[in-house]
Parts: sequence; C-alpha cells; structure tokens
Amino acid sequence: MEQDHTQPETPANTQNLVDLGTSLIQREEGRVYVLTIVGQIEGHQLLPSGMKSTKYEHVLPLLAAVEGDPDIHGLLILLNNAGGDVEAGLAIAELIASMSKPTASLVLGGSHSIGVPLAVAARRSFIAPSAAMTVHPVRLTGLVIGAPQTFYYFERVQERIVRFVTGNSHISREDLTRLMLRTDELAADVGSILYGEEAVQLGLIDQLGGLTDALDWLYQTMGKKKTT
Repeated sequence: MEQDHTQPETPANTQNLVDLGTSLIQREEGRVYVLTIVGQIEGHQLLPSGMKSTKYEHVLPLLAAVEGDPDIHGLLILLNNAGGDVEAGLAIAELIASMSKPTASLVLGGSHSIGVPLAVAARRSFIAPSAAMTVHPVRLTGLVIGAPQTFYYFERVQERIVRFVTGNSHISREDLTRLMLRTDELAADVGSILYGEEAVQLGLIDQLGGLTDALDWLYQTMGKKKTT
C-alpha cells in the first residue's frame, strides 16, 4: 500500500515569513513566531557594512504580518543588541506593545540603551541570569549645536523613553531616573549596568528565565485566549 508523503500546504502569509530566514515553532497549542533583534538598531542612516544590525523597515512590516496572520498565535522576541537609533527602536517597541496576540521577550547576552524599551514592550519579559542591560541618558553622536533648544530636545526624547519604560514595566520613575543619571558605575559614561536578577528585583523585567520559561508562558497564555 502506497503511503502519502505530501506535506501539508503552508498558508501563503506564513510562507512569506519563513522565507525571510526567521523561524516558527509549532505545537498543539498553536504557532509561535520567533523574531531576533541583534546588533545595532538601524534607523534612517545606514550603519557601516561590518556591523550587525536590525533594520526597522524590515521589522515593522514583519510585526504587522504576525498580528494579521490567523495561523500565528504568539510572538517570541529574542534580544541581544547594543542599542542604536532611538526613534527606530521606539517605533518597534510601540508596535510590539500594541499587539493583541501574546508576546514575550527574552534578553540573552544583553539589551542595552534603546534595547531596554524593546525588552519591556512585550506582555511578559524574561532575562537570562547572565544577561545585562545598560540604562543611560539619550546621547547624540556627531556635531551638536550648543544651544538651549538642543538640550531641551534631548530632555523631551528622554521623557518619551522614561514614560514608555515605566508604562510597560514595574520599575518606578524615580528608580529609572536614578539609574540613568548615575555617575559612579560606568567609566566613560553616565548610567548603570543591570544584570539579570537585579533587573527583575527593580521591576524592569518580569521574570528571570530562559527559552523554556518564555515558551511555556506563551503557550499557556495562548491556551487561555483560545478558551475565552
């Protein structure tokens, strides 16, 4: 008797995501799309070719496709980045925070600078015990006009970040501001480095854990959503 070896047909929208080199994890509870954010967050200016980067113009339509695809039921974001463009990072973070599907973030290695809003944007955030997060004020590279308006602009941009982080995590505004303006920890900068357990104790990250913990939370949340 001949066996049927034909593979089930993959929906067109899902196939488009797979073709981009990302991954889908499928279990009985549903499908989880895995998004990796690594290197520098690239904004309106191109980074040097030798640097690893995550391009916001690639990530934004991906997130929209995940939200609109009925065959994808959850999103896992793996983070190991060194910061980057503030507005591009905030745009990605805002889109993640506005998704209706269950989302979980996992900080591996580090999620620094604008990577902090990216980490807290998910509905549930996890951090590996050895991972680190750098919190510091907004910086600008290149020529800066030394006028009061420039510093006022910096303050307003920083306020956007503070509001987003405190609004999407359990850290207090006072603690976050204190960590950002600390002068006795970094040799060549103002700010603080937080490691896994400390980030959880301060309320910046929800839970200490790894891949299994993040996936378990996602599948449990996806199951609850299906039953309601």
